[in-house]
Amino acid sequence: MEFLNGKGVVYTPLKDVDLGPYSTEFYLQANVKAPRMTGLLVKIFTHLLECPILGTLLLFILKGNNLIHRLITNAEFKESPLFVPLHDFEDLKEKEVKCLDSSLSPPEKVQLALDCLPKSSEETLDGTNSSFCRWTIMDYAKAYYSGDLTPSLVAERFIAAIDESTKPPLQMGFFIHYSADDILKQATESTLRYQRGEPISVLDGVPVAIKDEIDCLPYPTTGGTTWLHKERPCSDDACCVKRLRLCGAILVGKTNMHELGSGTSGINPHYGPARNPYDTNKIAGGSSSGSASLVSAGLCPVALGVDGGGSVRMPAALCGVVGLKPTFERIPHEGVLPLNWTVGMVGILAGTVEDALIVYAAISGEIPYHKTFSVSTKINLPRLSLTKSISDIKLAKYGKWFDDCSDDVRICCTKTLHKLQDHYNWKIIDVTIPEIEAMRLAHYITIGSECSTALDSFKEKNFAELGWDVRVAQSIYGAFSSLEYLKAQKMRNRQLQFHKKIFAEADVIVSPTTGVTAYPIQDDALQTGELDYVNGAALVRYSIAGNFLGLPAVTVPVGFDRLGLPIGLQFIGRPWSEATLIHLAFAMQVICMSEYRKPELYYDLLRRKNSSSNGMSFEAK
Repeated sequence: MEFLNGKGVVYTPLKDVDLGPYSTEFYLQANVKAPRMTGLLVKIFTHLLECPILGTLLLFILKGNNLIHRLITNAEFKESPLFVPLHDFEDLKEKEVKCLDSSLSPPEKVQLALDCLPKSSEETLDGTNSSFCRWTIMDYAKAYYSGDLTPSLVAERFIAAIDESTKPPLQMGFFIHYSADDILKQATESTLRYQRGEPISVLDGVPVAIKDEIDCLPYPTTGGTTWLHKERPCSDDACCVKRLRLCGAILVGKTNMHELGSGTSGINPHYGPARNPYDTNKIAGGSSSGSASLVSAGLCPVALGVDGGGSVRMPAALCGVVGLKPTFERIPHEGVLPLNWTVGMVGILAGTVEDALIVYAAISGEIPYHKTFSVSTKINLPRLSLTKSISDIKLAKYGKWFDDCSDDVRICCTKTLHKLQDHYNWKIIDVTIPEIEAMRLAHYITIGSECSTALDSFKEKNFAELGWDVRVAQSIYGAFSSLEYLKAQKMRNRQLQFHKKIFAEADVIVSPTTGVTAYPIQDDALQTGELDYVNGAALVRYSIAGNFLGLPAVTVPVGFDRLGLPIGLQFIGRPWSEATLIHLAFAMQVICMSEYRKPELYYDLLRRKNSSSNGMSFEAK
């Protein structure tokens, strides 16, 4: 058994590691040794882990069998630890961008973002039109400006749709908290602004959902638990929420999430699973599950999530929408649950790249009066109308890693990447990214240790109220030692140096977003949650560098598997290169959009007032 082998890896000095395409570095696939457990079995396992002596032994065996001892605990590093992935600002001279003045208000930033959009919402780079398109922020604004619809009417339709979605047979699990009265109040205020001809911005009256890890009044912030809001009351909006409110957005409630972000499925035993609109018997992914599902189902053009280990990008890919995770500290973290403070970042889930850009412009930028870190940056917005003129983009691809996924994902992502290359004549550079599995384990130690520490003062009192799967996760998190945390940060420094070398040769790193598509929600997981670390490792396989190294990343839908479930392609960029990533995501979107499909469940909130005899304007198919 692996845990009996006390030897650790002696890592090669950085200068001697070959990152070229013919490197002899061995690609180690995820070595997850943990059976799927739910129901009575997970309860028994939880109690065993919580036994003082037996639990300690079991945790030691688990860490050993899953290579933590060999790759991290007993490993030898030359690097010093890097505790926070905060990057010095570098002006990257990005192509076809507009620079934002940091002193502008959120509505003014949104207006500049509009200037960067293509002239027509139907404009595509290859001249084709989509067979299916979600309503965009601009569609909402045009409907309101024209008088065809009002924010109040859209709010009524939204509430009716949510009411339907909570009942059998759907039980979509979109929200943890929402208030019809508060939604209607915001919508009435927005409607009056349009009637006066004084909308604040194109976001005025647009429904936006917020993950229940982000403070948003008048709602409590639960983090997917039944108790955390009692220990940490919500007294104000998070900074990102304040900025959306200043733009006139209708904040429609707090979306469902995997409890404490401690899982990848989005199955929450307290509030029900967030379901995938493309197949309601499949997971939406986690932990920003409700946000992804809402956007996919057409209920909001955009929602906010928090990405600590792919928690925005994974559900975005599984639900067929865009997911943007900016550079560490690009969006202020003020007012977000401090569950994983060196890897977690506010991210954006949107139906289109254009909508992600608008909200990115609205909420990004440091807080002028309060800086946690002293890094001054500037923000570039991509001029999407000029994306087709960009040349000489270099995309780094690590073939063994890229192909470490299901056949459907591999074939789809390879095919669409070749389409992108052929359309633009952009160059693909073959590279090697060493020690990816070691990085995944180092990230797991980091996010787990930080989550456990953040909850330390509350845990003993409320531990029994956690879902069974999260109790297991918290037991594992609490078993990581200070030595393991320190060595994980050495791996962070090491991986950052590898990525810097790759970015010296390429603009972005390209990969699938997840290793598998959405898998079934099993009935036996509904009451206890589930332990499924094999599927979990496949879902996070391509996400870790974005969080662990503080790099920006974006996923865009590029196709479907044989069952009609969405597949995403991911671009990972240099620090502060969001504009370049959004350019690439837009280029990918317009190449693939003619093949986009309507989800099995989709609500059309912008149907004209007279298009339905009963006045109901949504459709669920």
